[in-house]
Amino acid sequence: MGQEPRLLELVRQKIRLKHYSIRTEESYIGWIKRYIYFHDKQHPKDMGRAEIEAFLSDLAIRGKVSASTQNQAFSALLFLYVKVLNIDVFDNIDAFRAKMPQRLPTVLTFDETMEILDAMTDVFQLIAKILYGCGLRGIECVRLRVKDADFGLNQIIVRDGKGKKRSYNYAAGRD
Repeated sequence: MGQEPRLLELVRQKIRLKHYSIRTEESYIGWIKRYIYFHDKQHPKDMGRAEIEAFLSDLAIRGKVSASTQNQAFSALLFLYVKVLNIDVFDNIDAFRAKMPQRLPTVLTFDETMEILDAMTDVFQLIAKILYGCGLRGIECVRLRVKDADFGLNQIIVRDGKGKKRSYNYAAGRD
């Protein structure tokens, strides 16, 4: 008789079945481990809404994490309970929420961007120009192959983009 897979292995299997990125897998596993250790290694199936609220509130109050970090932890626990354990304990979660930043993002002007690109050389300049001109994610850019550039159609084809949903065509910028 085979032994039943451990909890974190079940989480990995479900994440891979849904074709989430390896970065999402690493993040979710990390948050689930932190949640379990926060509650003295109790199994999540033996915990519920109160424990989730306590963990998320602690992240915001003692951990002083950003709102997006707290949301990422929430998403990991949501995945764990709903997709892996098939338990829905997420009605009316009332955790203390981390504050959203009150600052505006710093955005470079076009001229500042061109100055930075001109200061770069070789492959770094090429990568930066593709990221800026086509709006690719970093991992999508470094995975590009020569055959993904279609100079006749002035396009770049991105295969296995985020979530491996489909291929994208980005029209290359013109000088």
